[in-house]
Order: sequence, then structure tokens, then C-alpha cells
Amino acid sequence: MADPKGFLKVTQRELPARRPVPVRIMDWKEVYEPGDSAVLRRQAGRCMDCGIPFCHRGCPLGNLIPEWNDLIWRGEGRAAIERLHATNNFPEFTGRLCPAPCESSCVLGINQPAVTIKQIEVSTIDEAFAHGWVEPEPPGRLTGKTVAVVGSGPAGLAAAQQLTRAGHTVAVYERDDRIGGLLRYGIPDFKMEKRHIDSRLRQMQDEGTRFRAGVEIGVDIAWGDLRTRYDAVVIATGSTLPRDLAIPGRDLAGVHFAMEFLVESNKAVAGDQVPHQIHAEGKHVVVIGGGDTGADCIGTAHRHGALSVTNLAIGTQPPDERPPHQPWPMDPHVFEISSAHEEGGKRTYLASTVEFLSNDAGEVRAVRVAETEFIDGRRVPKSGTEHEIPADLVLIAMGFTGPERAGLEDQLGTVFNGRGNVDRGDDYQSAASGVFVAGDAGRGQSLIVWAIAEGRAAAAAVDEYLMGRTTLPSPVTPRDMAIGVLPA
Repeated sequence: MADPKGFLKVTQRELPARRPVPVRIMDWKEVYEPGDSAVLRRQAGRCMDCGIPFCHRGCPLGNLIPEWNDLIWRGEGRAAIERLHATNNFPEFTGRLCPAPCESSCVLGINQPAVTIKQIEVSTIDEAFAHGWVEPEPPGRLTGKTVAVVGSGPAGLAAAQQLTRAGHTVAVYERDDRIGGLLRYGIPDFKMEKRHIDSRLRQMQDEGTRFRAGVEIGVDIAWGDLRTRYDAVVIATGSTLPRDLAIPGRDLAGVHFAMEFLVESNKAVAGDQVPHQIHAEGKHVVVIGGGDTGADCIGTAHRHGALSVTNLAIGTQPPDERPPHQPWPMDPHVFEISSAHEEGGKRTYLASTVEFLSNDAGEVRAVRVAETEFIDGRRVPKSGTEHEIPADLVLIAMGFTGPERAGLEDQLGTVFNGRGNVDRGDDYQSAASGVFVAGDAGRGQSLIVWAIAEGRAAAAAVDEYLMGRTTLPSPVTPRDMAIGVLPA
């Protein structure tokens, strides 16, 4: 245990301050100020090392949270990162991007603010990189087996690193021009600067993982040919088909999917030339969808210099406190104010988008919106409440419906289930022998921590398929996730 009386002496959460809004919207750097090591140790000391650590169950990776909290409190950062890396390949990603279901299940959270687990995690890995403690872990021997991983998001990278360390020769294929998938082009730098991806990729390359950017499987290389070349294939292409909004005016200029906007902006921030970039400068921006992607659009629009930003969500505003039907240790759906929401704009709930209105040039000029009402359990626009919101740029951020099917069905023989995801068994293997599925491609749109957990579990399944047995950890199975069972 860290400090036996820590949770009695320190009863409040302490987090690094966010940089002032007028300052941070002038650049693309991460929003938080550097943390104080004394505060971090004090917060780690609040961890009670519970007899039954429910934070383990809140984390799909089964992170050994009380152990590295104790080590941070004792000032043993190098030992702490070893315990953190024992279950999580990329704490620099989860520590910045995960909504931290572990904190929702922290036992201290029953009657006090939860331990700042996420901040302790990201500070631990940042210190490790700064001190050179993150070193390559190449395999002691090679198995002679080859694996292709298609997709370089968190699931693909986790699977690749685990399989490389097991001694297999692994190549990661990515259709974009840079490795990183959604981490690279879907997440703005103010949430995670891309140097963190590059640091981890250098470690993976030194371990022996091979990266093939700019290669689209199914187009440049047929899926069937890829399966022939490799002893096993891992599909980790993510859930990339956006949910559309089929209403009048959808085809107007200035109405875009969120990812079109975010990808172009991320490429421009990386220094690329982006002809005819979708840009928010001087525009009235309407973002449809109240999730993380919508918030990313809001923060990006502010940095572009938008004239106004309005965020529309069709559902009700979540409560400020944990609702009774989501008791501890469940991860509750509560109202949150992200850094992007702090920066300005208007959030409107129970807003049904009815129509996109056009100017004489065929460009969007406004969004017609009505209040949402519930009839027979369905959300419908309430008659007589329609009004217009000025809009020069509309961004649809309503989530995703599944992975892209092109080539997978006809070239590989994979099967899709009723939810639009690649069907697979408890061993992560698809209908095509030797082809495994990890992350959102099999699970559907989900959290980064689930993607890494699935990548690790799929790697263990591939290793067993190739070698007849495995010593790789397998934190979750598809069946576990379907019924909501998390690691013990």
C-alpha cells in the first residue's frame, strides 16, 4: 500500500491546470500545463490498495493500478513503468485519450473523488521516455513464422508489438502515408501531440516490427494474396464507415463528415500541403453529434478561427452526478466539459436536425433544427419548434457503423455480423482460416483501451494458432465483452 492514511489526509483530486484558453487556441500543443511531481505523489498516496481492487475490473487491460500507484508514491518511477507496461503497451496513448473507466470503479470513489489514475499513468510514461527507460525488447529467438497486421491504430500496433516480441516476423500495413491510423489523423494534436506516436514507433522498429505505409490491402495487394504470403493475418482496420444524416440538403457544399475535416486539419498541422482544405476560419460552424469526435471538431474549429461554433445533440443532457441506475462501480454516463467545450461555443441538447438550407450558390447557409420529443420510444422532431441556425460549415460527427467491407468479403471470404462488424469466434479468428480480427473492426466503435486489450488478446490467439501454445497475455475475449465481463 502507498500511504496507509493517504486517502484521509488528501481528500480531493488534484490535476495539472489547463493552459489559458486565449493562449492554447493559438497553437496545437496539448492543453495541460506540466504537472508537479509532489502533487502526483500525493495523489498516488490516496490509493488504498483495496483488498478487491475494482479499478482492475474497470480497466479492460487489467492494469495493476495499486501496484504502480504505490511505486510512484515511493518515488520508484522506473519500477512503476515496468508494472504499467506489463499490461499496457501504450500508456502514453491511454493516459491522454482514454475516458478512464478505471476511475469510475475506484473504491475511493464511493464517498470521495476517485484517485487520479489517468494522470498518474500518463505522468509515469512521460517520465520513462524522458529518462530513457523505454527500451526496445527484441525477441530472444525468431520462430520463422510471419504475420501481416492490416491497420496501424492502437489495436494493430498492440497486436504487432506482442507478436514481434514473441519472435514472429511482423509487417504492419497502413493505407495512409504515415503509421498511426486514427491516432495519427483522427486525434487533434491538442489532445495528443504526434511525437508520442513517433517515439513508440521507434521502439517497435528497433524490436523488429516492419511498417508498410501507403499500401492499401484489397487494392495494392489483394487480401487473398496477403493471406498466401503470410502464415497469419490480423485485420485491425477499425470502424471507419461514418453514420450519415439523410435529410434534405445533405449534398450541399460545406456539409462534411467530421473525419474529412479532422484528417485534413491533422495533415496540415503535420506540415503537409492540403489543397482546398476544409477550414473553419471566419465561418459559422455547426457540429452534429455530442461525442468525443464532435468535441475534437469543436476544438479544431476554435483553432482555425471560427466565427461561431454550435454543437447539436439529439438526446437529453446527461446528469451532473452518477445516476441511480448506473451505481458504482459502473462507468456512468454523466455530463462532461472537455477542454474543447471550455474554449467556447454553444451546446444544445434535444436538438433534431431537420434540413440543411442553401444559398444561391448551392452552399449551406443554415441548419433547420427542431426540439426533440419522444413518441413510442422514438426520437422525432417536435412540430412547431423549428428554427434556423446560421451555418457556413456543417460537420457530421454521429459515430461510425462498422469497418469497410471492400475486398474482405469477395477476396477473403470473411463474414459480417448483424452489427456490420467482421464476425469472429472467441479465438478472434474470422471465417477465413488464419485470419484474425482485433479492435473496432470486430467490436464496433469503442474506446482506445478496448482496442489495445483486443490487440493483445488477438496476438495471443495468433501465437497459439502458429505455435500450438502461447505465453502471451489475453486480457479479454469477444464473449467476455459481449456480456460485459472485464478482467479480474
